[in-house]
Amino acid sequence: MRILAIISGEYGLRHASNIQIHKPEGWSIDTWRAPAAFPLIIDYPEEFLPESFAPCDLILSFAENKSVAELIPEIAKMTGARGVVVAVDNESWLPRGLGNQLRGWLERMNVGCAVPKPLCSLTEKDYKITRRDREPYDCEVISEFARYFGQPDIRLTIDEETATIKSADVRVDAVCGCARHVAEKLIGLSVDEAEERAGLFHHHFPCLASMVKLNDYNHDTLMHESGHLLQENLAEQLKPYKKTRYIAPGERSD
Repeated sequence: MRILAIISGEYGLRHASNIQIHKPEGWSIDTWRAPAAFPLIIDYPEEFLPESFAPCDLILSFAENKSVAELIPEIAKMTGARGVVVAVDNESWLPRGLGNQLRGWLERMNVGCAVPKPLCSLTEKDYKITRRDREPYDCEVISEFARYFGQPDIRLTIDEETATIKSADVRVDAVCGCARHVAEKLIGLSVDEAEERAGLFHHHFPCLASMVKLNDYNHDTLMHESGHLLQENLAEQLKPYKKTRYIAPGERSD
């Protein structure tokens, strides 16, 4: 698979670097740095684009400026891309209305589109748009990407005698590499502490998702939502091994 990553700064560089290091055999990734500033209205997108791009199958937008969304249809046309993923780790990078417009533009071009909020909610079939709602999509190249990078899936092996984690196999890494980072630190931890510690490891990576509180996430932040997704993946596997603690009430004093 041929990937074009659109970047603006450190956020996108980290994501593109992690894909480059851990991509499956046969994948390639090129990067294009988007302009730093745009006018309020973009009449001619081609004025902000190079003369040509190498052909690609999938466009990944890690741009930190909402105006880049207006360039994506033209980039898709120039590259022949069949799918587009736009990271929404900060709502200001792609407001919901603009995201819906972008999906409509690309749909008319027969190009699949996913706008996961946060990025690490992307699976092979859908992605989050609010705390409770997921949006399905049907695009082969996006699904192929999400098989390796997207919503974290860490498979744990537990030592039942010691109730500690023997191994943590990363089946699906977060695009930024956070899941791999957390998995390495889980080895040797007890099952009773692993879930809470995973949340701390996630935040210390550090996660680059926004800390702005959002109404559609019950006034929580995308950074915390990202951490919850990782912890939920682990909690299901840890639950059978956790100790259940009971509190026995004492006798009532006179």
